[in-house]
Amino acid sequence: MTRPAPPFTLTDLHGANRTVPAPGPGPGARPALVCFIKEDCQTCNLAAPVLEAFHRDFAHAADVIIVGQGEEGGRVFAERHGLTAPVLADADCAVSFAWDFEIVPALFRLDAEGRIVDSLEAFFREEWQALDARIRADFDIKGGGVDWDGLPERRPGCGSKHLDPDINDRLQAAAADSPIRARRIEVGASDDVAEFMFDQGFSDGLPLIPPTPERVLRMLRGTSRGAQEIVAVVPPNMAPATVEKIAINAVMAGCRPDYLPVVIAAVEAVCTDAFNIHGVTATTMGASPVMVINGPIRDRIGVNSRLGALGAGSRANATIGRAVRLVVRNVGGGRPGGVDRSTLGSPLKFTMCFGEWEEGSPWEPLHVERGFARTDSVVTLFAMTSGPVQIVDQESRGPDQIAGSLGMGLEAMFLPKLHRMQTDALLVVCPEHVRTLFSAGDYSKARLRQRIQEVTSRPLREMVADAASGAGLQPAAAAKLSPDQLDALAPKFADEKFIHIVVAGSDAGKFSSAFFGWVTGAAGSTSVSRRIETD
Repeated sequence: MTRPAPPFTLTDLHGANRTVPAPGPGPGARPALVCFIKEDCQTCNLAAPVLEAFHRDFAHAADVIIVGQGEEGGRVFAERHGLTAPVLADADCAVSFAWDFEIVPALFRLDAEGRIVDSLEAFFREEWQALDARIRADFDIKGGGVDWDGLPERRPGCGSKHLDPDINDRLQAAAADSPIRARRIEVGASDDVAEFMFDQGFSDGLPLIPPTPERVLRMLRGTSRGAQEIVAVVPPNMAPATVEKIAINAVMAGCRPDYLPVVIAAVEAVCTDAFNIHGVTATTMGASPVMVINGPIRDRIGVNSRLGALGAGSRANATIGRAVRLVVRNVGGGRPGGVDRSTLGSPLKFTMCFGEWEEGSPWEPLHVERGFARTDSVVTLFAMTSGPVQIVDQESRGPDQIAGSLGMGLEAMFLPKLHRMQTDALLVVCPEHVRTLFSAGDYSKARLRQRIQEVTSRPLREMVADAASGAGLQPAAAAKLSPDQLDALAPKFADEKFIHIVVAGSDAGKFSSAFFGWVTGAAGSTSVSRRIETD
């Protein structure tokens, strides 16, 4: 079956341009033999005398062209074998990519219409000899010839250079059917790329990985979703975030391709009306998404839920959270000094992402509590203003004691005088504290929440603003309340549903942590979970 030969023009070793298929003296193209080679391929070197014999015998009837791959473009190959056949330099391997073969030497016969009528890869003597015979018969060529008996029956070839991963990714990205459509920014040869990205405002303050087309293409292979599919509209600029744009920011953040489905799901979540990333970004309190990952994908991509889960050292934890923040910044326009009006800012605005240690938890995992199957991979996002704040209790031995300490740690949220808060808190209970909670039997999350509310309940009169602190219930409002009303106990949270509980951390150490939230509900942000689409 014939197919048109992809036309190309390359420079030979003497600096002259050669075009294939070459125009003939009449209508159509001149017949040709085109062979792609690599200089370090033993089979290509074995075939060199054969190619030179073809050039000698067939030159009057057809062009015999050797295409050398790589920067040297066959120069050493030609000198090594004393070739008189023209050798063209496919320096960037773009022509090899267009001709779509796998093994060198790759030999193609073109007819007078520029169609490929024969193709051979590697060296099988019988096939090469049969091709030689067909050409001789077609053009009535006599004399000369190749000493076929002196050649081995077969030799495996080498992988074509255009299939090297780095080269192939670059060629795929530049191809006409490339999924990459984002505007390309040219960086001057003398410019420092890292400094250029800082200057352009792409960075969160830390160095970025340059999102070259080949890196973006590799990142896109982490999902089966189309590159131009719109995942979400990102506030505050209400800009569409395509899979490609998310992939670009994931590259800059340092993600691996298998992290991309998590980043996509997280972007979907933060851009919902319920999560309200516009408000989260704009508040002067300095709120930012905190991500908890559940399900099988944790182990598959290496999300840390154990030692140091809330800190440094895990690529997945650090870069997934950072990628989401970069999407909000670079796609949505949520930058400090613009819409981001945080008074002090927060380290959470760089990244915060960790996995729940489901295997070490006696409770249902977070995502199961929220209606997903245990086998689902899920990311849950909370809008948090501060944390992680350590809650230290190395002395308590009773379940209610530990639960009480956890509650006291949460009472510090914002200010101890502020109670009945409609604000989420994310409590991260360490394994040693979990074991103490269950030391006398089952200790449900509901019981823990109830205990937190018990130990944080204070008479409302203690919430009245005074000389020590002007925060809290204002005196004018307190004056309208009866003594019984002022003696009524007010728990820290307006409802137990605002207390979210997960397990993480190493086996050693009685140190739990908490994240303190922003305003919850329609006036603020509601936590959102999304199933992670994996192939």
